[in-house]
Amino acid sequence: MTNRESIEEPGDGPPTCGKGLAARSVLPARIAELLEAMAYNLAAHIPTLDGTDPAAQKELGAYTALARQFREVSGRTAAIADEMAGYRDLPMARHDPGAMADPRIARAFEAFISRERDLAALLQQQADQDRRLLVQMQGQAEHAVPRASRAP
Repeated sequence: MTNRESIEEPGDGPPTCGKGLAARSVLPARIAELLEAMAYNLAAHIPTLDGTDPAAQKELGAYTALARQFREVSGRTAAIADEMAGYRDLPMARHDPGAMADPRIARAFEAFISRERDLAALLQQQADQDRRLLVQMQGQAEHAVPRASRAP
């Protein structure tokens, strides 16, 4: 278990903003993993393209560019997650109770929670759709002739 994946334990002392950042670092860490998996998936698709098809050349360019960009963003997002996790021992700072009572603080947090819920629903929908596609692909693969055994 990495620093980012640890959950705050009740005996871990009083909550601090640093501990909150560390506990929340798992979100960008998982997003980075998802983006890296997207890059890997795009790159895995490239060898399936027929190089004699002009449309395949365009698809090759698109998939290559997107895989590279997803890897770049994944790396940066993982670095942010690591930075967040590194703030775990940040000392507790005084906070202005009046500023904390500002309704904009609660609205910002409500908006964040709403985006979390939207993302969770989208990820579930996409995962269900992708699982159906994978089953379909696996069924087709049972009847396909592997590329290596095709006649030249």
